[in-house]
Amino acid sequence: MNDTKIKKEFPACPVETTLMLIGDKWKVLILRDLMPGTRRFGELKKSIGSVSQKVLTAQLRDMEANGLVSRKVYAEVPPRVEYTLTDLGYSLKPILDAMWNWGEDYQSRTKIGQV
Repeated sequence: MNDTKIKKEFPACPVETTLMLIGDKWKVLILRDLMPGTRRFGELKKSIGSVSQKVLTAQLRDMEANGLVSRKVYAEVPPRVEYTLTDLGYSLKPILDAMWNWGEDYQSRTKIGQV
């Protein structure tokens, strides 16, 4: 068996790479909700709101495959599954903080008609 890792093909633009990894609405909300710490699947679903179980599962699996989230399954009945940001996932905090600040500024400007 060949032990060499397959390199992913990334877009030429780093911004496009970032969007490829977190450009989905649900992924950004997952990151937001995992920043404070580990959450169970049900907690994530409840905090995010209108996302379906199928979509949330798919987004979490994709984020796990890309190294942003780690998943821990406990051998219990019913099974307990917890999600935590990896160091790589947590490195997105400054981006989410900037989005938060920009959103706050936008909301305050539109409330007083400055847009």
